[in-house]
Amino acid sequence: MNTNTQTEQQIIREETRIDKIIKKRKKKMRAQVLLCPTITAYGRLYCAPRRLHRYNSSSSSSQFLNLNLSRFSGALFFHMEVCSLARNLCFSLFSTHKQFQSGTGSSGKRGMVENLKRYGVISSKRVAQVMEALDRGLFVPVGSSAYVDTPVPIGYNATISAPHMHATCLQLLEDKLHPGMRALDVGSGTGYLTGCFALMVGAEGRVVGVDHIPELVDMSIKNIEKSVAASFLKKGSLSLHVGDGRKGWQEFAPYDAIHVGAAASEIPQPLLDQLKPGGRMVIPLGTYFQELKVIDKNEDGSIKVHTETSVRYVPLTSRVEQLGGF
Repeated sequence: MNTNTQTEQQIIREETRIDKIIKKRKKKMRAQVLLCPTITAYGRLYCAPRRLHRYNSSSSSSQFLNLNLSRFSGALFFHMEVCSLARNLCFSLFSTHKQFQSGTGSSGKRGMVENLKRYGVISSKRVAQVMEALDRGLFVPVGSSAYVDTPVPIGYNATISAPHMHATCLQLLEDKLHPGMRALDVGSGTGYLTGCFALMVGAEGRVVGVDHIPELVDMSIKNIEKSVAASFLKKGSLSLHVGDGRKGWQEFAPYDAIHVGAAASEIPQPLLDQLKPGGRMVIPLGTYFQELKVIDKNEDGSIKVHTETSVRYVPLTSRVEQLGGF
């Protein structure tokens, strides 16, 4: 037997071995999806909608399972398969939980918080108390599902984030939202998260919300005036302004906490400049593929950045570009 023949036989044996491994992993993956009632999205475990418990290659939404992949792309296959499942969930992680959807007023917000706690999204007692105190129903358009874990359109090509993203950002910033601290909310929208910040830093703190859509700023002021955060607005420790959030709000800088509610292509330098040494910024970065970045400024002015999870936000852009043909 010549050398070429031996080499060909070795390649065939290796391909056969890899085929068996991939088939075994496919079978194991499908079994896990069939049996496991949870799925990872945004880097966390959530309860999967019932329809996804039977997710398999016959599903019309499972385009990745029907790809003609090479024998050597096993790792990519499984990564894409999980990402496909996660993406299907990222805008409505708990939408099949009837008790989550049906509540109104105090029962609705309490059910929303309890579900977020049950599935591990909320672990902080302070965050749970604040999200239950500030009624999300006052900050979404009339007729919207206020307590379902999904983003809600608020007009002007903008949305209010899903409750699980508000909870995540509040927990990431919790240590920088103690009484007396200062917080900046960029892209404040209808004012919900800005109001949460105000409840956390108290009357002795300072919270600033900035949005470049005047109508949304007017809406957010009216929303907060109807909420438990109204006293902070009246006393002046909470204010909302029309402006380009990418430039921050210099008047009350520096800030212990900065939250950015839209995805930037890069970290805006003015926001870094207005972040207090020892402070923290939470900002989504990226275009199609986005990640929630946590930026800590050290006392010497240097910064440390780490990735919290994958996300999907509307872009942080100019007023003209956001409105487009609106």
